[in-house]
Amino acid sequence: MTTPSLTSAHFADRRLLSRAVEAAIWGMPIVSVDAMRQAFLKTGATYGDILYLSKPADWRLQIATPNSSSLYVYFNYNLKDGPVVLEFPAAVGAGLFGSILDAWQVPILDVGPQGRDRGKGAKYLLTPADFKDDAPAGHVRVRSVTNNGYAAFRAIPTTRSDEDMAKALGLIKQLRLYPLAQAADPPQQKHIDIAGKLFDGIAKFDASFYDSLARMVNEEPVLVRDMVAMGQLRSLGIEKGKEFNPDEATKTLLTTAVEEAHRLFMNASVHGTPYWPGGKWTTPAFVSGGAKTAFTYQTESYLDVDERASMYFIACALPKKLGAATYYLSEAKDTANAPLDGAKSYRLHVPPRVPAKQFWAVTVYELETAAFIRESTNVEVNSYQDLQKNADGSVDVFFAPKAPGGKEANWIYTAPGKPWITFFRFYGPGKALFEKTWRLPDLEQIAAEEAEAAA
Repeated sequence: MTTPSLTSAHFADRRLLSRAVEAAIWGMPIVSVDAMRQAFLKTGATYGDILYLSKPADWRLQIATPNSSSLYVYFNYNLKDGPVVLEFPAAVGAGLFGSILDAWQVPILDVGPQGRDRGKGAKYLLTPADFKDDAPAGHVRVRSVTNNGYAAFRAIPTTRSDEDMAKALGLIKQLRLYPLAQAADPPQQKHIDIAGKLFDGIAKFDASFYDSLARMVNEEPVLVRDMVAMGQLRSLGIEKGKEFNPDEATKTLLTTAVEEAHRLFMNASVHGTPYWPGGKWTTPAFVSGGAKTAFTYQTESYLDVDERASMYFIACALPKKLGAATYYLSEAKDTANAPLDGAKSYRLHVPPRVPAKQFWAVTVYELETAAFIRESTNVEVNSYQDLQKNADGSVDVFFAPKAPGGKEANWIYTAPGKPWITFFRFYGPGKALFEKTWRLPDLEQIAAEEAEAAA
């Protein structure tokens, strides 16, 4: 067997492929941010505008594992031209909470009742790292190491009544975002309702992934921790201050590389540590690792790019402190340890007295995108809804391509031919969850006829 020489085209392609895979892993967080930013701009919004949903999300909100129970608020910001002020209202009449994140999706600050302002509201001053001036009186400084970033908040009405929904929307309308340079006379705030409109913020796992990566590299300062990665990117033609223009052969190789990285991310999404002994509901390993570092994934001795990439494939807008306002578990296999199949039927028995002070929700996502299944007629079941309950107060949730007769209210759509995962979220998680005195059973595959009989 002849070993190719170190200067051969074969070796060059192997090196390029390897570095392209590692570049996709390293760059997953900022490519995801750029995908959301491009979706933000395609709505017609500009920096300073605030997007929101006047009703719970449907499948058209294409971001990583959102819910369909609260009202979302989203905006991108850019600090290249100076600090930006966020006026965040007091949480009166409804819940309003979330996080401000940088371009690497590091949560800089949690806001709302469980965050910095403790529900009392505040003026937050978002500043670039090199901003030397003191924050004006009455402002809370939020220092970012990147130029780009975003924020995602959730407005949670007390009930789904028209009155409570109006209170939640009223809080959203009190949000203000403007440059510090215009603080004396802020521009009129634009709140843009995107309910029912497509917000396609999922990264594409093809050669365009690297176009996005190159764009973000050019816009962001180079952090010391990333110097090695920046050097390796040069072999792909990605270099700060230079145009990225790969030829067709390189694009083909890049597509192969990002597809390999995509498979790694999907595989990580279906594995985790069982929350209850012997059960299938899990906390993914990269969640635990992220929580220990406030989702920076930076320890004293290394930056865990593998876990970071897996997290920001399957999630976005993580809080600095996990579990204070919400807690979630994921499941990708049924009681027989088989992957969840979009063509089959399943049942989840939710016992009574769910340890969630506000509400609970179970949501389905396509494994390939970690987003809602496109064209889905129903993406979630939650305790806000008028569900059919059993005599003891428990609820049976059904997952199938077709709703069992008479069980439409308790049904979530799955797409034949598409593997999927599900999240169970606890809003205002209670002691029984953390003490594990309450347990959620695993999904059980049932025959279609049994699902019909259940009706």
